[in-house]
Amino acid sequence: MRATYYCTNLGFMRNIFEAVFAPKTTVLAHCDLPCGVYDPAQARIEALSVKACMEKYAANTDADFRSRSVAIKEERSHAVKEHLWVLWTDYFKAPHFEAYPQLHTLFNDATKLAGAAGTKGTQDVAVADSLIAKIDEIAEIFWATKK
Repeated sequence: MRATYYCTNLGFMRNIFEAVFAPKTTVLAHCDLPCGVYDPAQARIEALSVKACMEKYAANTDADFRSRSVAIKEERSHAVKEHLWVLWTDYFKAPHFEAYPQLHTLFNDATKLAGAAGTKGTQDVAVADSLIAKIDEIAEIFWATKK
């Protein structure tokens, strides 16, 4: 016959566990993760995908193909907005907006263009080109702040 014993003092065990595994160093960062995870290239890649969907839509007359290209374009345009919002709200801070007062307008214009390119029903490649140009302006400022 085997006897099984259980520790009845779980609070004591928890205190020992916390003491052993408690962080030894406290660090502070201005973002959710260490710098280097933000990059406007993500938004640009999605915007290029939006443009490619528009071009493929124009080059094909098959209704099913066109329907699928519109669906993908809408998904990718939403991804553009998400990548831009992360940069706008998580990476850029007050000192950046002070140094580059046009940033708010650039982000607003870019996200509006992403919406126009996606869910507003346009297949106008010029809208995608304008979106890519705005992202490039944001990227230029982004890389200037990373120096």
